[in-house]
Amino acid sequence: MAQTELPAEPRMIAISSGKGGVGKSTVTANIAVAMAEAGLRVGVVDADIYGPSIPRMLGIPAGKPAMSPAQKVIPAEAHGVKVMSMAMLSDDDSPAILRGPMVTKYLQMFIRQVEWGALDVLLLDLPPGTGDIQLTLAQAFPLTGAVVVSTPQDVSLKIARRGLRMMEQVKVPILGVIENMSGFTCPECGTVTHIFHEGGGEAIARELGVEFLGKVPLDPTVVDCGDDGRPLVLAAPESSAAAAYRSIATRLAGSACDIVGIATPFAWTLTDDTGKPAPVQALVSGPADRLAALDHADGALLLRWADGADQRLTDRDLRLVCQCAQCRDEMSGKRILNPENVSLNINLTRVWSVGNYALGMAFSDGHDTGIYTFQALQTMAGTELEDV
Repeated sequence: MAQTELPAEPRMIAISSGKGGVGKSTVTANIAVAMAEAGLRVGVVDADIYGPSIPRMLGIPAGKPAMSPAQKVIPAEAHGVKVMSMAMLSDDDSPAILRGPMVTKYLQMFIRQVEWGALDVLLLDLPPGTGDIQLTLAQAFPLTGAVVVSTPQDVSLKIARRGLRMMEQVKVPILGVIENMSGFTCPECGTVTHIFHEGGGEAIARELGVEFLGKVPLDPTVVDCGDDGRPLVLAAPESSAAAAYRSIATRLAGSACDIVGIATPFAWTLTDDTGKPAPVQALVSGPADRLAALDHADGALLLRWADGADQRLTDRDLRLVCQCAQCRDEMSGKRILNPENVSLNINLTRVWSVGNYALGMAFSDGHDTGIYTFQALQTMAGTELEDV
């Protein structure tokens, strides 16, 4: 379960959408190039394993990537942006027929087994929806935040709301909402026609209390630019859409949305005390659902939360409240684990971070499949185990 950080610790920003067809990859490609033009060192992971499109949009020719002496993949580069994509590992007409675990494996490889070098920002172009890839990223990597792309269309906004809620549940900060295809300006008379309604992206951002990063107007040039492999910010730099992309890129590059709490990812082996996360200063007014420090003493896990609250949870209590499928019935939630089968002397052996919202734990009886959300840990205080 040990985690390996990227060498340069870039700000990792996930670009997501609730549904397909909203132009998320086009937005990602243009934002990446705009950031590179501004002098940032930018990488893009095309995390849409089944439908990769970033290489085509950036004009990256087909061909297998080379390997570095350290046996890491050397990313392709175009317009100052480094790219890793499934499209670079397969032919244009070859479908990616993969089950969930293999998709997760490729995603981990695209981030950890690539010779990125020093980066300031790593953009992750996600597939639409709230599935395996989104959850893997939230659990395995220290995401700076997520951006949600939507059109002003009502159905798109409703689905985008679900994506926002999913990211909130796994404690990934929402950096903002981008409204794509917000209106079409007639090149002859200048009249703006709002084909997919107007102002929906700004309204949903206001409703959910997140930042509205901007709106990108419809521009027929976008289609030709994507097909030609030349992003709009380069092909039509004076256009309204290009200006919108640059404005959004500037806001994302300068946005400060640091996680309050111990740094993730970490994997702490208690037997030799390696990998223990360094504590941070607890804040009296800080968020209650962020960990400021972890320790272990006298058979108990000691937690300090960012709001200054302290908690002591014994190893055996933690083992008994495990919510994994081996310990709880998935349908009824009834406990399967028999407390009589759990030794009074059971010990924690490892603790690791699961994204920014939970801890994974391994015990001396070999059990290591439980995920303990911060919310669940906090509710253990004063709980009678017989009622759990």
